[in-house]
Amino acid sequence: MKIFTTILIVCAFALIIFNITLLDFNNIFKGDSLVGLIGITASICAVLILLIFRMSKAIQDKTQN
Repeated sequence: MKIFTTILIVCAFALIIFNITLLDFNNIFKGDSLVGLIGITASICAVLILLIFRMSKAIQDKTQN
């Protein structure tokens, strides 16, 4: 499970980098820039959820032992 979450976190970071390339700082809330902002926000949320999941699994493993 640790490898799977690591792969998903790396994919989320790749999506963040890709969405940064879509940003146009002159018109940040129009067109592709808005899509990029939404994608960045969603990817950051995914990373946070995966890190919380990983920490909860570690806590679960420690409490069972």
